[in-house]
Order: sequence, then C-alpha cells, then structure tokens
Amino acid sequence: MSTQHQHPHAPGPLPAAHGHATDAHGHDHPGGPDTKGSTRRLGLALGVVVVVMVVEIIGGVVSGSLALLADAAHMGTDAFALALALLASSLRSRAGGPQHSYGLRRAPVLSAFVNGLLLLALAVWVVVEAVQRFAQPPPVLAGTMLAVAIVGLLANLLSLWLLHGGDRHDLNLRGALLHVLGDLLGSVAAVGAAVVILTTGWMLADPLLSIVVALLVAVAAINLLRQAGRILLEAAPTGIDLAQLAARLPRQVPGLVDVHHLHVWSLAPHEVLLTCHARIEPSADPDVVRAALRAELASSHGIGHATIETERADCGVAGRPC
Repeated sequence: MSTQHQHPHAPGPLPAAHGHATDAHGHDHPGGPDTKGSTRRLGLALGVVVVVMVVEIIGGVVSGSLALLADAAHMGTDAFALALALLASSLRSRAGGPQHSYGLRRAPVLSAFVNGLLLLALAVWVVVEAVQRFAQPPPVLAGTMLAVAIVGLLANLLSLWLLHGGDRHDLNLRGALLHVLGDLLGSVAAVGAAVVILTTGWMLADPLLSIVVALLVAVAAINLLRQAGRILLEAAPTGIDLAQLAARLPRQVPGLVDVHHLHVWSLAPHEVLLTCHARIEPSADPDVVRAALRAELASSHGIGHATIETERADCGVAGRPC
C-alpha cells in the first residue's frame, strides 16, 4: 500500500492518481548565511548615506553643479533603498504565519527588484537633466563642488566597505550595494568634472560625466531587475535546463524510467525547489528510488528541496495496481 508524506514547505500537494505515493522531506529554510550581519551592515550604511545626502544637497545648490545634485538625488534613492533593504532583511527571518508557508524570505528579492526600478528611473532622470544642460550650461562653482564631491567620495567608499563583506548571494544586499556603487561613481564623476572646470573652464564636463555614470547605473539596474525578476516569476534557475534534467535523471538513478510534470524554481537565490512525477520500474522499490533521486538532485544539481510523486511504469496495465 502506498503511503502519503506531506512536505511541510511544499506549495501544495500534487494532484495524484489513485494509489500514487507522494514523497517529500522537510527542510529548515534559514534566512541566509549572514542575515544578522547583512542587517547590521545595511543599518550602518544607511546612516552614512543620509548624512552625505544632506551635505551634497547643500553643496549642489550652492555650487550649481548637476553632478552633485544628481549624486544627492542618487543618495536620496539610496537612503530609501537601504531602508527598504533593511526592512526586507529583518522580515526574512520571520515565520510569516499560516498564510505564508514559506515565511517571508522572498521579501529581500522583492526589495532588490524595487531597488532596480529606482536605479533605472534615477538614471533616466540624470540623462534628461544633463541633455537639457548641454543647450545652456549654467555656471558652476567648481571649488565648492570639488570639496563636497570629495566628502561624498570618502563616505561612499566607507559605505561600500560596509556592504561589500556581506553575503554575495543576497540579492537584497547586492541591490543596496549597487546603489552605493552608483553613488561612488557619481562622486568620482563630480570630482573629475570639478577638476576639469577648475583647470579649463569647460562647463560641459559636468553634464557629460553625469551621463556616463547614469549609463553605468542603468546597466547594473537592468541586470539586477533580470535576476530578481526570474525569481519572482518562478523561472527555472540559470544553469538548469528542464529538458536536459528530465533526460539525464533516468540515466543517473537506478530504477527510474522517466520524470514528468517537472517544475524547478527558486525561493531565494540559494534555495532551489523541485516537484515532479517519477515513473519507476515495476520491480523497483519506490522508497529506494526516491532516496536516490533526492540524493542525485542535491549532489549534482544543487536542488535540496524536492517533492516527488512516484508511479510504476506498468500502472493500470492488465489491472495491475499503481
């Protein structure tokens, strides 16, 4: 007689024909290898960003520099992004209640997606503003601009150092890191533009370098959106081809005839889940085949959470039970 094993973290039982055995195993889903460390780093970086944002707003208004104001605007989105990332990081370890059986570990992925949108919107704003300044570049107080830009550069280096040591698989932290990296590039551009204006008087250096930074930020934002979007849309993780996986598993697992109704997706960047129907040979032991299949999925494909329903290859043939 078949037995039923309910997976405590599965999205729901697979529709099973009479007599099928559904197998799954429970797992703990930790918030990540460095959840507390990421939260602390985000909090410290947020404090640095808020202080420098105020300084750059004042410096940009006084000097008339678009590069400084653009960097200050970027700092503003950074402050919001870091606050959002900080909230998402704290939510990640919460259970989420009965209506969120996976907990809230996808909150950082959603935060990363929102941060990517903010980065992209900021890049567009800087480009539009810079193009308008090409027609009639306003005067810039290069000395004030240079002093404030250097302060911003040092602060961004500090923030980058705070965030860089976190979990490299954490898209939430990576989104915050990209914001700070964009700020760092903006500060470098502002310093460069100030030096050019001081030495040559060429005012177009300010909007020109602002566009260069905006384009770099846009590329990083699109890449972040693509990665976070794949997880939110439950696409198969990069590097896993479902057709190849289905074809390879029967050759790797003794007693397995084929797998179908195969679904693979990511709960978070380092948490891959799978559900499937596994057809086994008539003489095979279902428990043995499922154990071997789970071991193969974990060792060769990095899939540690699998819900597997088995059915015999001769199921229903000549009245044989499934």
